[in-house]
Amino acid sequence: MTPHPASSIPVRLRGVRKQYGSTVAVSDLDLDVGPAEVFALLGPNGAGKTTTVEMCEGFLRPDGGTIEILGLDPVSDNAAVRARTGVMLQGGGAYPAARAGEMLDLVASYAANPLDPKWLLDTLGLTDSARTTYRRLSGGQQQRLALACAVVGRPELVFLDEPTAGMDAHARLVVWELIDALRRDGVTVVLTTHQLTEAEELADRILIIDRGAAVASGTPTELMRNGAENQLRFRAPRMLDLSLLIAALPESYRATETSPGEYLVEGRIDPQVLATVTAWCARLDVLATDMRVEQRSLEDVFLELTGRELRK
Repeated sequence: MTPHPASSIPVRLRGVRKQYGSTVAVSDLDLDVGPAEVFALLGPNGAGKTTTVEMCEGFLRPDGGTIEILGLDPVSDNAAVRARTGVMLQGGGAYPAARAGEMLDLVASYAANPLDPKWLLDTLGLTDSARTTYRRLSGGQQQRLALACAVVGRPELVFLDEPTAGMDAHARLVVWELIDALRRDGVTVVLTTHQLTEAEELADRILIIDRGAAVASGTPTELMRNGAENQLRFRAPRMLDLSLLIAALPESYRATETSPGEYLVEGRIDPQVLATVTAWCARLDVLATDMRVEQRSLEDVFLELTGRELRK
C-alpha cells in the first residue's frame, strides 16, 4: 500500500495511553488508518478496543499521546470532528420512546446534505418498522437503526462498534454490503468486532490488540500467512518410506502418515515444498492424489496471539 501523507490520514494515534486506576486499558498505541479503508480492531474482552474508539470519537480524553481525527483533536475540536464523522455506539444511543423513522429523520436534520432516510430504512430492511418505537425493536433492528443514524449524514469517517451484534445471517450480509458501499464511496470505516469472519471478509487491514497493546497488524492475508505454518495433505499408497521426504524437507518440517494412505506435511508450504513432495513421489513411482494446502484461519492467528483462556 502506498503511504499517505500525514495530513491525509483520517485516523492517526501516537503513543496513546489510557488507564483506569491500576488497570492499563490502552498502552502506547500507534495507529494509522488510510482514506477509504475499512480498518478492524480485534481483541478479546477487555483488550481496549472500545476505549480506543471512544478516545478517537472524543468521548474519552487520553492520559498520554496524541490523537488526530481528520487532522483535528477529537476533544478540543469535538464539534468540527462530529460534523464530519459518524458514530455507531455499542449501546445504540437512540431515545427509547422515539419511533425508528422519527429518530433517523432527526439525525438527518442535523446534516447539511443527508442521505434520504426513507431509502436508508429500506436498504437496511427497516421500512416496516419505521413507526415502531426504539424500545420495541429487536436487538438486530436496533443495531441497524444505529448504523443508519451513523451514516445518514454522509460522513467522511465512520466508527462502528460491533456493528452486526445480535443480527441474523441475512441482516449481517446487508450490513456488510453497506459497509462495502461506504468504502467504494471513499468513506473510511473503523470497526470493532468479535466476528473474525466479519473482519476477514470486510477489512483492508486489521490490528489485533491485547491488554491494551498492539500485538499484530496487517491485511487478513498477511496475518494468516506471516510466520505461519500450514499443512499439505494428500493421498498415496499406504506405508510409504517417509525418510527420504523428511531428509529433503527443511529441518523444522514434519511429515507423517496420519492414517493408512493419508499423509500430512506440516510447515510453511510454498512451491518449493510442493516440488519436493512431488519429486519424492516420482522417486517412489507413486501418484499423490487429493493434494491440498490448508492455511490457518484468522481465528487460529487470533487465539495464538491472545491465548485461549476465557476473559471476563
